[in-house]
Amino acid sequence: MISVEGLKVEFGVKPLFSDASFVINERDRIALVGKNGAGKSTMLKILCGQEHPTAGSVNVPVDTTIGYLPQVMILQDDTTVREEAQKAFADIQKVKDRINRMEQQLNERTDYDSPEYMALVEKFTNEHERYLLMGAEGYEAEIERTLAGLGFLRSDLERPTSEFSGGWRMRIELAKILLRRPDVLLLDEPTNHLDIESIQWLEQFLAQSSSAVVLVSHDRAFINNVSNRTLEISCGRVIDYRVKYDEYVTLRRERREQQIRAYENQQKEMADIREFVERFRYKPTKAVQVQQRLRQLEKMVPIEIDEVDNSALHLKFPPCLRSGDYPVICDEVEKEYPGNLVFSHVNLTIKRGEKVAFVGKNGEGKSTLVKCIMGEIPFKGNLKIGHNVQIGYFAQNQAQLLDESLTVFQTIDNVAKGDIRLKINDILGAFMFGGEASDKYVKVLSGGERSRLAMIRLLLEPVNLLILDEPTNHLDMPSKDVLKEAIKAFDGTAIIVSHDREFLDGLVTKVYEFGGGHVVEHIGGIYDFLRDRSEKLELRGERMEFKNEKPIVDTETKSNTTPDQANHSPQSASPKQDYAAHKEQQKQLRKAERTVEESEKKISKMETRLKELDALLCDPKNACDMTLVTEYTDIKKALDEEVERWESLSEEFEAIKSTL
Repeated sequence: MISVEGLKVEFGVKPLFSDASFVINERDRIALVGKNGAGKSTMLKILCGQEHPTAGSVNVPVDTTIGYLPQVMILQDDTTVREEAQKAFADIQKVKDRINRMEQQLNERTDYDSPEYMALVEKFTNEHERYLLMGAEGYEAEIERTLAGLGFLRSDLERPTSEFSGGWRMRIELAKILLRRPDVLLLDEPTNHLDIESIQWLEQFLAQSSSAVVLVSHDRAFINNVSNRTLEISCGRVIDYRVKYDEYVTLRRERREQQIRAYENQQKEMADIREFVERFRYKPTKAVQVQQRLRQLEKMVPIEIDEVDNSALHLKFPPCLRSGDYPVICDEVEKEYPGNLVFSHVNLTIKRGEKVAFVGKNGEGKSTLVKCIMGEIPFKGNLKIGHNVQIGYFAQNQAQLLDESLTVFQTIDNVAKGDIRLKINDILGAFMFGGEASDKYVKVLSGGERSRLAMIRLLLEPVNLLILDEPTNHLDMPSKDVLKEAIKAFDGTAIIVSHDREFLDGLVTKVYEFGGGHVVEHIGGIYDFLRDRSEKLELRGERMEFKNEKPIVDTETKSNTTPDQANHSPQSASPKQDYAAHKEQQKQLRKAERTVEESEKKISKMETRLKELDALLCDPKNACDMTLVTEYTDIKKALDEEVERWESLSEEFEAIKSTL
């Protein structure tokens, strides 16, 4: 579909990447990965034609359409949400306008027998058929489904886009791109402003879409669920792994081990050559051999090793005072703004040492409750902070409180105590401040860089209650791993507001769900919560379109597992097999459902056409038109066959559904 040959991009002395060649095929789901600054966003801009490479070519067929979602874009504020989304169907609207004009002409003209009138009728019929084939009849419903999937309420659709935050307006742009159904989707951090429900909806949408997808994301669960192929930009090269992200991680580890062995062998060989040259440099009898060795040394191309994975770095919070048994207790807490009840009757108790997550759609009050705990805003009810509690709070505005006159290194050096001071450079490297970046002054850092620096600073402060509001927004995957391991090893209590399922998995033991003005407690991890929530929705008859929970370990199997087995294999073989079988059944169910829906659409189109033909044949002047008669007969026969097929497919669908 898109062919990339010999691509090279230079912004300085060293190329960002060179000699990159690959092909994007139909239905490819490509995860574009690499460390920050490797050139992922640049690659997407080149693929969509916004930037041009230094050398090489990107070949896109003339009829191939591309949809590109950048991280940052200029947004318009002069329309409602619905009107902005309708721009995705500009082509359909043009066809509709042409049809309306022709229909008006047909109503106004009276020269029914003239060739011009018949030509207009034929043109009207062709345009109307084209209009129906474009799916025009259901595009308003499709707009509503897509916007609902991305978190909008029906009442939001008539609101001006200017009333929404930048994150919500980015969702509108994402909706427009998805609604256009381009042949290739290029998505740069599409989950940055989405909640868990919207991320899962987007996963399902991309899985069912016929478009090829190339995406950049630091959400490991998202890219693993979507991808079937991984392109890595590393050491100035693009390496193609034709596997999903999780498998790529394993292959990359093996590749790096091979690189290290090859590098060590090369270094030993080069050392042996230098030793020979030094030993025999001044012996005339060895002059020829010395020159040969020197030429051999010059021809050797140094073996490069992929960037070091800093996720192996272990970071531990400094010792802190022991807090009371219950660091946070909420009793009938309520927060209301004029005309907007955020939440009420909030009753929760967080015990010392617990790691809990606050989840829910954006705007449901997660950050608001955090601000209540911090005492930043007034509220009703009782909220008690336990004895001897020392709070470490990370929010987006924390980055603005850093001293701009200090360098990155000085900022961390001022809070580091004891042995941790010896690891400052390693810590900075793990959070993408390695090398010369540690000498930058805070005043020249971007918003994302300041957020990372504020996070490092928090990690080194002696606190016993951590409150982290979207801590992973500006972190790459290795940095997130470092943070996650540090929080897991943290002796104190942690409250984490996050939409990153992979980050929360294995980290939290309790989930508080915010929604509809209530806060509901769920015991268990993030995937336990998602699974239970999905089951409740199904019991209420609300279809959960996409489920990607982790394997479930049943209690009987778990109880028969020895501690040693449990350490090496979190799930026994039987639950994995059960889960795989369940997933296969779900796959068959979705496939059968799609087939039934496609059949229903065909039937609907044929019935619509038959009504049109009925109307035409009722006109005396068309009574002897054999073309219309033949078409009517053929469609009627095809309709009868399709109805029989639909009945058979429906029975299959119900049979599969009954086995679940």
